[in-house]
Amino acid sequence: MDQYIIIPILGILTGIIIPIVAIISTYKDKKNKRKTAIEIAKHLDDSAKVNELLAIFDERKKEPIDYRRNGVITLFVGIGLYLFGFVWIGQILEAVGLLVGVIGIGTLIAGYLYPNTGKELTDAVEKFEKK
Repeated sequence: MDQYIIIPILGILTGIIIPIVAIISTYKDKKNKRKTAIEIAKHLDDSAKVNELLAIFDERKKEPIDYRRNGVITLFVGIGLYLFGFVWIGQILEAVGLLVGVIGIGTLIAGYLYPNTGKELTDAVEKFEKK
């Protein structure tokens, strides 16, 4: 009986170790990018080029989130989970697939309710001002 206790312990440790490794890896990657940018900036004379370099390393997305695209992806992941549960696993995975699919539908609807591109926002403001 004591030999089977190692399986739950390994499961718990795996759940702890994987996020820690991911955080450390992300930290080291960003640290290396900063060091590279500093080394390149030391050899550049023009401040405009340094600013351009920093803009390249800026990882923030400049475009808004496209809820319609994310909704379609989530919807089809839900359909896939449902079908996998229907064919192989059983009712639990079918229920999970339905839940994920409904979340995808909600995200898709949110994408149509809340315009996210500059043109869509401008068109929405113009329609509102015409009223």
